[in-house]
Amino acid sequence: MKQTLSLALERRGYTSLTPVQEAVTDPDLGTGDLLVSAQTGSGKTVGFGLAIADTVLGEDDRFAAAAAPLALVIAPTRELALQVKRELAWLYGEAGAVVASCVGGMDMRDERRALDRGAHLVVATPGRLRDHIMRGSIDLSDLRAVVLDEADEMLDLGFREDLEFILGEAPEERQTLLFSATVPPAIEHLARSYQRDAKRISTVAETSQHSDIDYQAMLVSQRDGDNAIINVLRFYEAPNAIVFCNTRAMVNRLLSRLSNRGFAVVALSGELSQAERSHALQAMRDGRARVCVATDVAARGIDLPNLELVIHAELPSSHETLLHRSGRTGRAGRKGVSALVVSPKSRKKAERLLKMAKLHANWGGAPSAEAVRSKDTERMLNDPSWTEDQSSGEEEMIAQLTQPSPRATGRWLPAPVECQPLGARRALRSG
Repeated sequence: MKQTLSLALERRGYTSLTPVQEAVTDPDLGTGDLLVSAQTGSGKTVGFGLAIADTVLGEDDRFAAAAAPLALVIAPTRELALQVKRELAWLYGEAGAVVASCVGGMDMRDERRALDRGAHLVVATPGRLRDHIMRGSIDLSDLRAVVLDEADEMLDLGFREDLEFILGEAPEERQTLLFSATVPPAIEHLARSYQRDAKRISTVAETSQHSDIDYQAMLVSQRDGDNAIINVLRFYEAPNAIVFCNTRAMVNRLLSRLSNRGFAVVALSGELSQAERSHALQAMRDGRARVCVATDVAARGIDLPNLELVIHAELPSSHETLLHRSGRTGRAGRKGVSALVVSPKSRKKAERLLKMAKLHANWGGAPSAEAVRSKDTERMLNDPSWTEDQSSGEEEMIAQLTQPSPRATGRWLPAPVECQPLGARRALRSG
């Protein structure tokens, strides 16, 4: 490993590499092409950053003056591209790298000026990059490495033509890396067309995929769907949670419902501008909001810290989307929960999606109001502040707080909602 990259990892607090990082930096692979299947949150950004190091740096530890880009990373969304840019900036910081981005929603003139000044690494979204190529504002002649990050998502989003155009414009003598959570036939075809003798690497075991995620399938009546979502959010009280919907209309409806119930909530949907999306994500990162309601397209590629809970308010259309949604949590060794809200008529679809994704879910009902209140009590009693020593001057305040007060009627948290069991509803109807 290059000394400058090793130093950057050490300063970042890395003591060991993740499985995917170990796999792609195997010295036996050299600088050949790779087709890598790895789940989101496995450290693949640092992985491909390390994998292309020998190609872009050659025998040196540091870059020469920036000119035409030496490496190109293509990602499906603006958020993911900017996240990749931040990761590569610190990874290659000690090597003196200049990292530029070309993403939709940003000022194209600013991007062109940055490219004119020179960049060693460029991170881009497919559509915006194609625009720059066609306008002649990016020079690919010195390109040594191309990375397609989350290639399956890019194909799902309809970027096949753009990717084929970009790869066709890149020099033939290059290192090409494809990273994908799943490897459907379309990805294999892309690899055969644009890679040379690519080594296949998989760090996702069939039996352990998403092993850090606890899948819960909650069977609720159609009319209790919103109440179930409220109680799931209250039961887990995750620092960050994301609720997935299939349409903008559902996003807006749930945003209004959760906001009215007292949740600190933001929305992400295709109708929002880039500035609005950035503000929503920043609110989640700095703690001003704890719940994000989003469509699949709007939430692709986002990485939120402390995202411990994913709720599928509506079932996705495919098992790949189920994996991508759930993969927002359980990242980098942290535990997470993926909760599917399932109506009786959608149960067979949910079972089919889980089977195709090779996932096991625990079936049951949504948390009841009593279960939520019990969880609140448990969290309160387990709070470490109970065992901390009292500091001087706190005795009077503690005495006041422990005195009963008939005027204390406010709630700190949104109240749980009664979700009537399906069996009870059937009994009422039959009666």
